[in-house]
Amino acid sequence: MAITQVAVYAHLSAADIEALGDELDAIRRDIIDQRDARDAAYIRRTIAFQRTLDAGSRLMIGLSRHRTGWLLGTAGLAMAKSIENMEIGHNVCHGQWDWMNDPEIHSSTWEWDMAGLSSQWRYSHNYRHHVFTNVLGMDEDIGFGVIRVTRDDRWRPANLLQPLLNLLLAATFEWGIAMHGLDSEHLRALPPAQKAIQTKAFYAKIARQAGKDYLLFPAFSGRRWRRTLAADTSANVLRNLWAYLVIFCGHFPDGAEKFAPTVLEHETKPEWYLRQMLGTANFDAGPVLAFLSGNLCYQIEHHLFPDLPSNRYAEIAQRVRALCEKYDLPYTTGPLLHQYLLTLRTIHKLALPDSLLIATSDDAPETASERKFNGIDSSPAVDTDRRRGLRTALRRVANNRRIARG
Repeated sequence: MAITQVAVYAHLSAADIEALGDELDAIRRDIIDQRDARDAAYIRRTIAFQRTLDAGSRLMIGLSRHRTGWLLGTAGLAMAKSIENMEIGHNVCHGQWDWMNDPEIHSSTWEWDMAGLSSQWRYSHNYRHHVFTNVLGMDEDIGFGVIRVTRDDRWRPANLLQPLLNLLLAATFEWGIAMHGLDSEHLRALPPAQKAIQTKAFYAKIARQAGKDYLLFPAFSGRRWRRTLAADTSANVLRNLWAYLVIFCGHFPDGAEKFAPTVLEHETKPEWYLRQMLGTANFDAGPVLAFLSGNLCYQIEHHLFPDLPSNRYAEIAQRVRALCEKYDLPYTTGPLLHQYLLTLRTIHKLALPDSLLIATSDDAPETASERKFNGIDSSPAVDTDRRRGLRTALRRVANNRRIARG
């Protein structure tokens, strides 16, 4: 089922993995050494732009007397919320800008514009998800506890509803993330009194967030409060849909592998790097789409270097691609729509019992293990010094399938 030996699955030797880790460490050192005032100016410009867009959109919603103005204001507000959550909040809370020593733009102080508490999210996301990425039983982000995305999760009759649950999760994504953060806190070895404090803080944040969007701003609009309430609700739903799309396309399309807990035994930093590369996926994006996604179109680079400034991911991606070529590893990416359709296929397919599925549990697009290569010769050719890694092994599996089909 899930990958139990990362090196075996990747078809890399211990020396290869150590060398790969050294080259990734070099990329990290280079970016850290290059951080300067231009990076600081970038995040400050982004925050100023987001706040201006938020204020301007709210003014347009409140003052416009035409439907076009309302639509433009609502779209602008949804964009402002997306930028705040993804390019600012998400990345600030990862500590990407802590090196600036700015008390406002710091992971320990930033509170984002969504239902969940950033402090609770930092534990569930920065620790549980990024340290134990796609490790079964350790990373609760695998399907977020409601969507079956790997056959390693036993099928239950309730999974028949997951196409509908997927739509509900997409529309209410901020609330799912909020509950996810609280659940992670409750799973920690905390005394009951501390858990009660976390729960109280959670509900206080929800009250503040809901009060701002659904009471305060509509009240400022006077007799036009319904327009403002509808705009705030619509903007939040649009933001939720966009965040859901970006996150799911980075973690659940074909090629984003799952791992058994055994991979954590004596795992080295280079092996951790390799697991991040195999367990995540990118989608193709130009500068505008990258900005609107919080640069999470570079999910592979983000998982390799979660605390490096997001505006550097595009240049990091060029070097990571080159390493994938050098070590014969796949660089999983594709158009956004294509990546989502692959994800949607998995969600709908795994709603069904395993007995109705065709591919084996070790060799399916959404669930694979090193056992898929049993019987496949992936040893280096005698007449070449070119490294043979996972890409070559995957091509041989595909060729064997074509031959078997005649």
